[in-house]
Amino acid sequence: MAGPRSSRRTFFQVSAAAMLAGAWPARAEETPVRKSTHTYKTVGACAIEADVYQPPDARGGPRPAVIWIHGGALIMGSRAGIDSLLRTELVRAGCVVVSIDYRLAPETKLAAILEDVHDAVRWVREEGAKAFAIDPLRVAVAGSSAGGYLTLTTGYRVSPPPQALVSYWGYGEVTGPWYSRPDPFYRRQPLVPREEAEKAVGRTPLTEGAGKPERARFYLYCRQQGLWPREVAGLDPDKEPRAFDPFCPVRNVTKAFPPTLLVHGTKDSDVPYEQSQMMAEALARQGVAHELITVPGGSHGLAGAKPDVTGRVRESVLGFLTTQLKCGERKKLSADVRR
Repeated sequence: MAGPRSSRRTFFQVSAAAMLAGAWPARAEETPVRKSTHTYKTVGACAIEADVYQPPDARGGPRPAVIWIHGGALIMGSRAGIDSLLRTELVRAGCVVVSIDYRLAPETKLAAILEDVHDAVRWVREEGAKAFAIDPLRVAVAGSSAGGYLTLTTGYRVSPPPQALVSYWGYGEVTGPWYSRPDPFYRRQPLVPREEAEKAVGRTPLTEGAGKPERARFYLYCRQQGLWPREVAGLDPDKEPRAFDPFCPVRNVTKAFPPTLLVHGTKDSDVPYEQSQMMAEALARQGVAHELITVPGGSHGLAGAKPDVTGRVRESVLGFLTTQLKCGERKKLSADVRR
């Protein structure tokens, strides 16, 4: 990572001159992209899939790859939840983008979910090298929220580790009071009865949690009661605190951890901004190249942030990934994708 090994940036305002000059993309150019869907792992009757996005001309290579991991508290979401602007720009830069599913909690517990992520990285490196001309030595991982958390776990659970990591409003600690105690923010809403929460989930493993509002009710119940670690990991953080060591990135940072970019808003009511601060501090202690991009006033997902701010964040992420993966020169954005 160019520049100082540890740095922090704050995105709050963009000058009028920069905005008028069209410095940040507002929408993706209509770049042709080839999409294909593949099963990277099967567990019993549960097929776990990945969407692969490639440049239309598959000739040449080997190409760098970025694996995207969706959020949803490990309970909701699907591989469709990928930033389409980021995806298009990465493909334009010559990358293969692989958006993965994984088995969801509570039907599948955290240890097995992490195995899915590990297997996805291995599939990209092994099968992707043959099927999509992916360079196994140039693979990065990125994700948002719980996907950011899973991204950070690849920094110490995958060997060799990815070339770079990007965690959008992710977290490195899963047993803190924000997750293991009743959350004041979520308790402002009417409490979800235990019976309703239990009916919202089942026992059969699944990977598609999008479009299922009942799973959001289960998540709300977990946050209102402070039960997320118990329901997702199947372990009690009060009785077995050390059992969570393998699941917490902030406890596992070494000098071998990959260069990491963290993005977080200071007013995030779902994942506290302090989670990224803690991760940045752990990386700094080990001398790992990293940067924390702070968005003052930004809520979860940077909801409510101005387009110019989110555009600057995206450009920073693109610059970081293309530099770390040694991509070719990114094509200059045409005038119709600028503000």
